[in-house]
Amino acid sequence: MSTRILIADDEADIVAGLRDNLEFENYQVLVAEDGEAALAAALSESPDLILLDIMMPKLDGLEACRRIRQAGHTMPILMLTAKSQEIDIVRGLEVGADDYITKPFSVRELLARIKAALRRTDAGKGLSRILTIGAATVDLVKGKVENGDAVHNLGHFELEILKLLVEKAEKPVERNRLLDVIWGLEGFPATRTVDNHIVSLRRKIEPDPKQPRHIVTVHSIGYKFVP
Repeated sequence: MSTRILIADDEADIVAGLRDNLEFENYQVLVAEDGEAALAAALSESPDLILLDIMMPKLDGLEACRRIRQAGHTMPILMLTAKSQEIDIVRGLEVGADDYITKPFSVRELLARIKAALRRTDAGKGLSRILTIGAATVDLVKGKVENGDAVHNLGHFELEILKLLVEKAEKPVERNRLLDVIWGLEGFPATRTVDNHIVSLRRKIEPDPKQPRHIVTVHSIGYKFVP
């Protein structure tokens, strides 16, 4: 059975282009033209992956994503947005999106992100299921963080970043290494994908995200995990 991808976007030209390219790659395509239709399709059809536009009529993509996760669905969700502001991207990650891509985007990059979202990496196989990071407890199987009274869901890519950093504890991990291992995006070194996922991770794990103790920036290199 072919992999099913739900495209949720109200721009007909974008939907048509995405459908043609995805069907050429042998994906089965479902389409929703507004947020309410996207939510209904996600809950009833359980597609393997969702491409979810942020700005849609009836229900915006952020709220649709939140409700999909609230209903217990764990399929990868990639946000499509014309907004480049970091706050919108991070908000998407915080409500449960796995990744994002900013319009206009190249088909090559989008397909690379889709393939990365549909596969699992080998990072973290030797780690315990439960990690204690400061006051936060992370379940690496369920992808959940309990931090005081707050409970957060980790997106697939946030989880894979955390596993790789923890596996290499105290050692710097280059941004390009994270892009290559987790996304297969070594050919897109200018992307801020890693940085935005780090911002979201810190908000869920760190006692003070503005002064991180555990997910630390190594200037001009990348990041490292400090237990």
